[in-house]
This record gives sequence, C-alpha cells and structure tokens, in this order.
Amino acid sequence: MKRFHVLLVAALCLLAAGGTYANPRSDFQKLVRRPHVSLAPQVEEMPNTNGLVQFHFSFATEKDQRVPGILIAPTNSPGRRPVVIALHGTGGSKANMTALCRKLATNGFIAVAIDGRYHGERTKTGAGPSGYNAAIVRAWREPGEHPFYYDTVWDVMRLVDYLKTRKDVDAKRIGLLGISKGGIETYLAAAVDKRIAVAVPCIGVQNFRWGLENDAWQGRVKTIQAAVDAAAKDAGVSQVDAPFVRRFYDRVVPGIYDKFDGPAMLPLIAPRPLLVINGDSDPNTPLPGVKECAAAAQRAYSRSAPDRFVLRIQENTAHQVRPESERAAIDWFVKWLKP
Repeated sequence: MKRFHVLLVAALCLLAAGGTYANPRSDFQKLVRRPHVSLAPQVEEMPNTNGLVQFHFSFATEKDQRVPGILIAPTNSPGRRPVVIALHGTGGSKANMTALCRKLATNGFIAVAIDGRYHGERTKTGAGPSGYNAAIVRAWREPGEHPFYYDTVWDVMRLVDYLKTRKDVDAKRIGLLGISKGGIETYLAAAVDKRIAVAVPCIGVQNFRWGLENDAWQGRVKTIQAAVDAAAKDAGVSQVDAPFVRRFYDRVVPGIYDKFDGPAMLPLIAPRPLLVINGDSDPNTPLPGVKECAAAAQRAYSRSAPDRFVLRIQENTAHQVRPESERAAIDWFVKWLKP
C-alpha cells in the first residue's frame, strides 16, 4: 500500500507538470556538473590552408581532464563571428569532423570540433574505442564518471565557456551539430544549455524508452557492445535483454530512458531553431521512436515558433548522413546564425 501511494504521488506530480518531468534541465545539470576548475586554455596556430586559419587548442573541464580541439575560421575576418561546434560519433575524433568544419568556415563560420571522452587525443589506452568501453565498464562498476554521452555534454558546456572568452566569437550565435553519439550529445547539450542558439542533431535523436519497450534497443547497444557484455558478465547475466539494458542504463546513463529521453529533452530546446536529421531505416534510432520525439518537440514549437523546428527524414537510409542532409544542416546554420 505504501508503495502504491508513492507511485500515485509521482503520477500526480507528473500530471501537474503537464505530462512531462518537472525539472529535467536542472536535474541534468546537477548530474553532470563537476567542481569548478580554471579553463587554462592553450592555443597553437597551425598552417593556414585554402584561405582558412587553423588552431589547435585545449582547455580544462575538471581535474585531470583537458579537452583538445581544432578551430578553423576564415582569414581576414574582423569582428565577432558565429560559431558552429561539430561533435563526432562513437570511435571517431575531431579529425573526422575536419572536412565539415572547413565547409562551415568557407560559409563564414568559426568551426570547432573537440574529442569526446576517451576518443582521439583523449584515449588513454591508445586503443581507440576500447578505451571508451573500458571507461563505461568502470562507470557500471562504481559511481563517478558518465563517459557514455553525459560527460561530453559537460565538456560542451565548458567549451561554450571557453568560446565566450575569445574576441573573435559572437557568444549569442553559437550553433551545435553532432553525428550519432554526437547527435545525442547535441540534443542533450542544447536542452540544458540555453547559450546554444541553434542545434542540428544528426542520426542521434531517439526514444530510448520506446526501444526498450519494443525490442528495438539492440542497434544502440551494439555501439558499446563490449562494455555491455562485460557488465552482463559482472552481473551473472548470460544473455543481454531489455531488463538488463535498463539496469545498465540506470547505472551508466541514469535517466536516459525517462526524464532525459528524447521526448523530454527536445521540447526544452524550443524556441531555438532545431533541425533533426535521421534515417528512415536506422537500427540505432528506430523511426517510430524518432517520431515520438518529434511530436513532443512539435507541440513545444507550435506554441511560439513553428518555423524553427524541422524533422528531416532521409529515405532509404540507415545510419548515415547523406551529402544533401549535410548541406541542409549548413544552410540551417546560415539561415539562423547569419554569418
């Protein structure tokens, strides 16, 4: 009976909040926030190429964590300019985003890419994605880190802090784009940090709850299969199933299938411009779940800014961003950030 009363109170609170979680933005901020450290930025200019100036930089986000990045901008461009941050996918690095950054820079933006946690220059083991999986297993075994998405969101928030210190950046015109893992980090970061003026999550938006309830969780789990298998072995689970994946998420990315899920977080980006790009046959982001996320966002945008939300579904496309969608993303930033 006592448990029933607790559930009833929770349900009433949920209804009082209009069918959504009351404070997902502040709750997420509390979850990822780390003790304050000085940014202590370090910047090194690299050779200019094709009319573009390039820098390698790094800054601190917490004790023993420095984020390396690249910055590419048009040469001879006085004044403050808009910025687009580009986030890579699982197993990638900032180097994978260089081509896109160059395209953004030729369109008048300052383009920035960073290495996510345990990727690129931040792979302590030197073993690429295996270092990432090892960190996720540690997060399963003991509290502290959230290397699966969440800690990179914190890094993005601190990146915005760093960009605001630069004399060439217009801090009111900062955009964020991410692919796959980076797409998830994009909508999470944009939802919790209002300084991100425009967002384009690519092949990342999804409804984790829908996937768990409809036996469609395998594609996303496959991206960190080694970590999930190690956690299952720890737990004495012989075969990974939806109930175990819930347990895994609860410890590694708490809230990802409820209060921090796509349908809860996308509406928080409104009324800032949001372009969502997904494939119609992507096993990592099942389309019915994507549509639930989009419906939640559409309700939020329809109240004040219906022209600022677009869902772009790529036909006959699995887990990839097609060239025409990349062009649409760049055009979206041009439209709203006005370089």
